[in-house]
Amino acid sequence: MLVAVPSAIKIFNWSATLYKGSITFETPMLYAFGFIGLFTIGGLTGVFLGSMGMDIHLTETYFIVAHFHFVMVGGMLMAYLSGVHFWWPKITGRMYPEGVSKLAAVITFVGFVLTFFPQFILGYLGMPRRYAAYPPEFQVLNVFSSAGASVLGVGYLLPLLYLTWSLKYGKIAGANPWQATGLEWQIQSPPLTENFVETPIVTHEAYDYEWLESKKGSEVPTVG
Repeated sequence: MLVAVPSAIKIFNWSATLYKGSITFETPMLYAFGFIGLFTIGGLTGVFLGSMGMDIHLTETYFIVAHFHFVMVGGMLMAYLSGVHFWWPKITGRMYPEGVSKLAAVITFVGFVLTFFPQFILGYLGMPRRYAAYPPEFQVLNVFSSAGASVLGVGYLLPLLYLTWSLKYGKIAGANPWQATGLEWQIQSPPLTENFVETPIVTHEAYDYEWLESKKGSEVPTVG
């Protein structure tokens, strides 16, 4: 139960950062939304396991499998893919195809939910984990889970393909494709070995977008 407290605080914290923000739905943000959704489901189902009566019923069932994967695989992997897509232009100097990457984000989310959400129901109904066979009444939910795994596989394969493709054929990213104000986005992409030719002097806040507007027109914005 104690684990739920910091987890809930972080979920409210992440959600609060969106308040009054200029949200755009590029691929990294879609993956970030997916992370919050999957992590929230994983965290809420963990509360059930903190209750002794429910835990006795659910232990060693597919409910545990689904809970674990929503937190440790669904949540963390979506966050990882969000970071990869955000930093890819800075790392490689190339952009990936936005339409396909958005589709991959949606497919990954839908595939993951379709794979593991039925396992919550299976576990509640009493299907034990680590068994190769199951009674006929569990057939439909297991088929749903298997079908979801196929969809999820497509969602994982697409980023591998288009990110690799972008290394050679992707559009040149430029220094600041996201119009961000952090120091890392004020240097060329990929960065120089030493990052900055000269030590930067910071004269603006981390989210000072008025400063960024004043620098528009420069090929590589300067710092300070």
